[in-house]
Amino acid sequence: MARVAIVGVGAIGGVVAGLLETAGGHEIVLCTRRPLPALTVQTHAGAVRVAARNLTDPAQAEAVDWVLVASKGYDAAGTALWFSALCANGAPVAILQNGVEHRERFAPYVSAERLVPVVIDCPAERADDGVVLMRGAAAMKLENTLLAGEFAALFAGSDVEIGLVDNFATALWRKLCMNSVGALCALALQPSGVLRGEAMSRVALRMVAECAAVGRAEGAQLSESIGEEVLEQYRRHPPDSVNSLLADRLAGRRMEWNERNGAILRKGAKHGIPTPLNEMAAALLEAVDSRPL
Repeated sequence: MARVAIVGVGAIGGVVAGLLETAGGHEIVLCTRRPLPALTVQTHAGAVRVAARNLTDPAQAEAVDWVLVASKGYDAAGTALWFSALCANGAPVAILQNGVEHRERFAPYVSAERLVPVVIDCPAERADDGVVLMRGAAAMKLENTLLAGEFAALFAGSDVEIGLVDNFATALWRKLCMNSVGALCALALQPSGVLRGEAMSRVALRMVAECAAVGRAEGAQLSESIGEEVLEQYRRHPPDSVNSLLADRLAGRRMEWNERNGAILRKGAKHGIPTPLNEMAAALLEAVDSRPL
């Protein structure tokens, strides 16, 4: 049994809470901005009701064994307000966020040896306050370390595939290739089905090619067919699936474009690799962020 705090309980935070609940035996603490009186995760096997304490103020927090960060990537400073109490006994911090800059975001707040970046894949949506819909299987990848193995053990018995990999850069950049084209859904204000169109597919392939080129320069091993693989994965999703960028835009919330497409620009500039389509997507989403719906 472990005491596990989850900071940020949107779609992914909810999924992770549901997985921990089905693993059984853990004491779960949900750290949120607003009260969350209940949390239910709808899975293919049925509803999972998460038994957890909900805290809305870092001053209420106590030391735990693990901290799992599922907040938005742009809110590192706000997330870190929880660490002083939650990590009082040296708890490691697992970062389940989008992008490839997990360590850079939290280096000012947590020592490097206690940071555990996690790549998580799971089509999920926050259907309502306190309700999360899992629309597919969950999978996680982590760098092959002792601490990562301890993280994986938290989920023993739950319905998630966890892989410990030697080349973590590949996992990070493969996920970012997938996330990069999610910008098209947010810009078009349409769910995943929009990527099945011929014109949109061509643009998506070029965006992924830019991302993959930068990822390879960062040490990722990505095949030349990565673009088609990404599109095929989107096509396997229900056509009405809503990714988090689109969900945030529709709700008038700030979007993670800078953590996704913006990261491609930053790393591309470092290697002298042009990324014009991702640059355009980032610029448009930044403009939308300044004038939400």
